[in-house]
Amino acid sequence: MVDIFSKREGPRLEDVKARRLLNQNAGTIRKLADQISNGGFTKMQADQARRREGPKPEGLMIHDLKARVSSDVPEPYVKVSLNNRVVLVDRSTGRQMQMLGEIRGSFLSKRFVLATSDNGFFSPLDAEMQAVLAHLDGREITGEFTDRDLAQCLEDMLVPQDG
Repeated sequence: MVDIFSKREGPRLEDVKARRLLNQNAGTIRKLADQISNGGFTKMQADQARRREGPKPEGLMIHDLKARVSSDVPEPYVKVSLNNRVVLVDRSTGRQMQMLGEIRGSFLSKRFVLATSDNGFFSPLDAEMQAVLAHLDGREITGEFTDRDLAQCLEDMLVPQDG
């Protein structure tokens, strides 16, 4: 005896009958599955349905961590960051406007290095700003002249004062 298989359109008759049998008896199958798994089958299906749902913002507290822009006019100030970079920053957005230099050295001896190509900076200050700040290049940071004093000195020279 020889079986001949031929490809035809649509699902096979056996598959249609099996699918219909499963759909007609779905309730009974679920009850048996829950009975065997001690309620685990229904819990698993509920977990899968919950994972497929998108996040719902109802009842959640959403915080926008972007800085509020209080004005379109930049409000610059000088900041010495934790990694000893000295930058000109916009107070209303918190964004860096200009890299001024770095505080380099060891614990015993620190000095301010102006952002110039000679000092190894990729984006150096323009010539006009270098001329204004040149006297601070190499300035020692000591107990008498701290990084806060440096920031205040730079801010006094660069930021126009109202008044």
